[in-house]
Amino acid sequence: MSTRVRFWVDPICPWCWVTSQWIRSIAVERDLEIVWEPISLLIKNEPPADSPFYEPLQWTYGLLRIMESVRAAEGEAAVGELYVEYGRRIHHEGDRMWDPAVALEAIGLDAKHASAATDEQWDATLRERMAEGLALVGADVGTPIIAFTAADGREVATFGPVITKVPSPERSLALWDAFVTLTELEEFWELKRTRTKGPEFGDHP
Repeated sequence: MSTRVRFWVDPICPWCWVTSQWIRSIAVERDLEIVWEPISLLIKNEPPADSPFYEPLQWTYGLLRIMESVRAAEGEAAVGELYVEYGRRIHHEGDRMWDPAVALEAIGLDAKHASAATDEQWDATLRERMAEGLALVGADVGTPIIAFTAADGREVATFGPVITKVPSPERSLALWDAFVTLTELEEFWELKRTRTKGPEFGDHP
């Protein structure tokens, strides 16, 4: 039986992107069914309008709205494909502020979903799904958040893992198994050390 995994993302976050590459790399071997959920760092961090972070986070808030439009019309698999296309452009090509219609068309989706970027009707769904992730881990975290159903039937989640690059296949599987063990452990709260390297995105998707 496959394990349903919920993975909360903001397309702008490079650390989230590296972790998403890791979990996709082990999804088949660990029989994971990944559902890509929205978490907006614009809402979460509330940067002031004059902050250098405000404009890019506002733009990716629009990308998250588009993901919800695609989810409603095309299903979960299409959301995953769209997130990969977002990440490819943002992180591997260093391209920002492009027309979302281009990304939609690149993976065979209707460009009409691009209009959702400025459509507030998607905000309630986006915020509700985001709140579900934060309810599992608390408000003092960012992205990524990963949740799954534990052996005892509880939905459990942890912020992270935050990794610099995708480990070798063997170590990637070991990391997932360790993640599951720690996340299922009710007594476990945190492991952390200071980051000394930036993210490495690996092969171009």
